[in-house]
Amino acid sequence: MLPERKIIHVDMDAFYASVEQHDNPELRGKPIAVGGGQYGVVAAASYEARKFGIRSAMPGRMALEKCPHLIVVKPRFQRYKEISQQIRTIFYEYTDLVEPLSLDEAYLDVTENKKGIESANDIARAIRQRIFEETGLTASAGISVNKFLAKVASDYNKPNGQKTIHPTQIMEFMEELPIEKFYGIGKVTANKMHEMHIFKGADLKKKSLEELIRLFGKSGNYYYNVVRGIHKSEVKPHRIQKSVAVEETFWDNLLDEDSVFKQLQLISEELETRLAKKEIKGKSLTLKIKYKDFTQYTRSKTQEVYFAGATDFFETAQKLWELRPFDKPVRLLGLSLSNLNTQEKKQVSVQLKIPFKEFE
Repeated sequence: MLPERKIIHVDMDAFYASVEQHDNPELRGKPIAVGGGQYGVVAAASYEARKFGIRSAMPGRMALEKCPHLIVVKPRFQRYKEISQQIRTIFYEYTDLVEPLSLDEAYLDVTENKKGIESANDIARAIRQRIFEETGLTASAGISVNKFLAKVASDYNKPNGQKTIHPTQIMEFMEELPIEKFYGIGKVTANKMHEMHIFKGADLKKKSLEELIRLFGKSGNYYYNVVRGIHKSEVKPHRIQKSVAVEETFWDNLLDEDSVFKQLQLISEELETRLAKKEIKGKSLTLKIKYKDFTQYTRSKTQEVYFAGATDFFETAQKLWELRPFDKPVRLLGLSLSNLNTQEKKQVSVQLKIPFKEFE
C-alpha cells in the first residue's frame, strides 16, 4: 500500500489587483478593479474592493454602483504572465510535479521533493516566503493528502496564510465544511442542496451513493467520495494540450468592421507566435465574439491540412466573421486552434516512499 501523498495548492492573493498595487504604490490600500469600467467585466478585485461586495466576473457598471470611488485599472496580461513564470520557477526548485491551473494557482506534489524537506508545511511556508521576496506579492497555501482537500484548505486562511488538513482531521473537517465551500459545488448546486436540507458535509454524508447519482448524475459519485476525503486524481505535470487560444477584451468596444479586422489581424499574429514557440499546428480554427450585451457567438472551420500561420488564421477569421451580421458593439474577440498535432505521452509513474507520519 502506497503512503499518503503530500499535496500543496498555492493560490496567489487577488493576483491581478495585487500586481497593479505592487507596481503602482499610489493604488495600495485603495479599492481597485482590474478590467470592468462602465461596459466591461471585473477580471480581479483588490481586497479593499471586495469589502464592498465586488467580485471577479461582476459587470463593471454594478461594481461602480457598489463602490463609486472604485479605481478601474486596465489589465496588463503580459505583466501577469511574466510574474507567473517567476513563481513557477520557484515551484520547480522544490518539485517537478507541478500542475498549473491558471496564472495564479497550481498544485504541487511534494511527497518526494528536491530539497529533502520532510514537512510539507515547511515547504509551503518556504515557497510563500520566496514568492514574497522575489515578487513582493503574497500567496496562500493549502496542504493535505489530495488535490481536493489542498484546494479547499488554501482558501481557509486567505490572504497570506496557509492551512493543513492532516489525515487525522479529514473526517471532522469535511463534516463541518459548509457545502458552498466544496470545490466543484457551484451556486446553483449549493442552492439545490440547501432545498434538500444539505448545508454541511455531515448532511451530504448521510446521502447514499445511489441517491446522489439519482439527484446529481455523474457528479453524485464525486460528491460521495470527496465528503469522505477521497480524491484519487494525481498532480499531472504534463497535460496534453488540446487547444491554443488568444483572446482580447477591449477597453473600448469595437464599433466598426475595420476595427474588428484590425484586431483579428493582431490576434492572428499573436496566435502564430504562441504556436511557433511550441511547434504546434492545428486543423480547426474557432472565432469567438462577445458583444457589449455579453451575448456570445462562436463559429469554427475544420480542414484536412494544418493551418499555415497568421495569414491563414486571419483570412479564415474574416470568413467566419462574415457569417454573423455586425449588429452591435464588440467587447471581446478570440481565436483558438484545436485538432492539434500534439500526441499523448506516456505518464511516468513516480514511486512515493516518504512516510506520511512526517507530514506535520
